Amino acid sequence: MKEIYFDNAATTRVRPEVIELMDEVMGENYGNPSSRHILGVRAENYIKTAAGQIAATLKVKPQEIVFNSGGTEGNNMALIGTALARKGYGKHIISTNIEHAAVYKPLELLESLGFEVSIIGTDSKGHVDMEALKAAIRKDTILVSSMWVNNEMGAIEDIAAMGRLIKEANPRTYFHSDAIQAYGKLTLRPKEAFVDMMTVSAHKIHGPKGAGFIYINEKAHVDPTILGGGQQKDRRSGTENVPGIAGTGLAAELYKKEHAAIESRMLEIKDRLTDRLNAMEGVTVNSEKGKLSAPHIVSASFDGVRAEVLLHALEEKGIYVSSGSACSSNHPAISGTLKAIGVKNELLDSTLRFSFGIYNEPEEADEAADCISELLPQLRRFRRY
Repeated sequence: MKEIYFDNAATTRVRPEVIELMDEVMGENYGNPSSRHILGVRAENYIKTAAGQIAATLKVKPQEIVFNSGGTEGNNMALIGTALARKGYGKHIISTNIEHAAVYKPLELLESLGFEVSIIGTDSKGHVDMEALKAAIRKDTILVSSMWVNNEMGAIEDIAAMGRLIKEANPRTYFHSDAIQAYGKLTLRPKEAFVDMMTVSAHKIHGPKGAGFIYINEKAHVDPTILGGGQQKDRRSGTENVPGIAGTGLAAELYKKEHAAIESRMLEIKDRLTDRLNAMEGVTVNSEKGKLSAPHIVSASFDGVRAEVLLHALEEKGIYVSSGSACSSNHPAISGTLKAIGVKNELLDSTLRFSFGIYNEPEEADEAADCISELLPQLRRFRRY
């Protein structure tokens, strides 16, 4: 049975080139980058190389890249680190109602510590209400946080317009973007978009799990949230994960070289699947076609069929999809994003996410659609009334 992996927004298969490099680091150049002997120097050079590779994809400086364990740590550092560093200027933070748990959970913590959090709404396609954002910014607003691409439905936020608005309203307000689903799919220029901090996770771009980075503008002051030996210029303590960092850098460099071809192929897969789903009775596609949303995500709701039931029926046919954010599967609940964009109540637990990567081909969209078309009438016989 052929496997069709349409769950790349959850995680991706690591590239062979990345595996080979990481094996080399672990097996041959395994020194601690803080050691002063040759093995330590070699390890440190991998970190410098990776910082340069990543900085080149964003047109930022290598010293503005801080390596960490991935998106969750990066978001925690951006939010909590900014709050700690900027509390003398104010205690007001703004975010949106479609963020990942790695953003809203730290915000809950900050609220318990006396910070005030304002949540901005979105339209039916997941785009932030710009007028509401403008009205929410105050003199004591120290931070605005908005994801660049929504992880469940692929909505692309106009981060540059948001950044411009924020800086015009209050130049001292920092702007953070969770770019975990945007990096490697879109061309990102954080400096041009007035973004002070941006978080990325390696395993979303065919790199290793447990590795990632945060871009921090050299002029931004963000307190460290992990303290210890003072590695990475005191910004993130702990012995660096050199194999993971090297793999992240290579994955980023490969994406930069192949970006145009990858985006074109994923857009074709996305639009072919979207067209097929739109033609099916009782199916509502929540994502926008073409470049109006991310090229690698399609969210669709299936009337009369629970998402979990359809997910496992597709799994039996070798097709792997998701019923929402992968992280939320540990604590199943109705998606806050779907509620926020106004998906009908009866469809909230009937929505699947299809997401694509570099190993997918356009014809897989048709194969998956054929299976769905075959399964829906069978599964709807058991629908609940």
